[in-house]
Amino acid sequence: MPKSANRYSRFAKAAARFSGRPRVFALAVALIVVWLVTGPLFGFSDTWQLVINTGTTIITFLMVFLIQNTQNRDTEAIQVKLDELIRATQGAHTALLDLEELEEEELDAFRQKYEDLAAQARARLKGGGTDTDIPEA
Repeated sequence: MPKSANRYSRFAKAAARFSGRPRVFALAVALIVVWLVTGPLFGFSDTWQLVINTGTTIITFLMVFLIQNTQNRDTEAIQVKLDELIRATQGAHTALLDLEELEEEELDAFRQKYEDLAAQARARLKGGGTDTDIPEA
């Protein structure tokens, strides 16, 4: 991994941890309260409104990238963990590994197969059977 990507990743993790804390939320609420209280002092002017609009827009714009980075990393970690569970489970279909990399049509085919299995299991339940079984090898 290039050094700049590694630095960004470390920064994104630290910023996500920091911004997710209750104290940071309380600070944001306090800033808004201060902004509201100063409204009458500035006559609710356009500049007074522009300050909060600009500040929140910039923060929102930057947070989108940090949140996306965090979600991407979390999703990737979950996928790897799920792949390991599939790989380590005796009788599991290892063709299910790395499904997130498939094209939409291939993924739809897998989804349809499992929807069919679920429908069959529900039918067995309605008929007094069980919904547990071992899939075909």
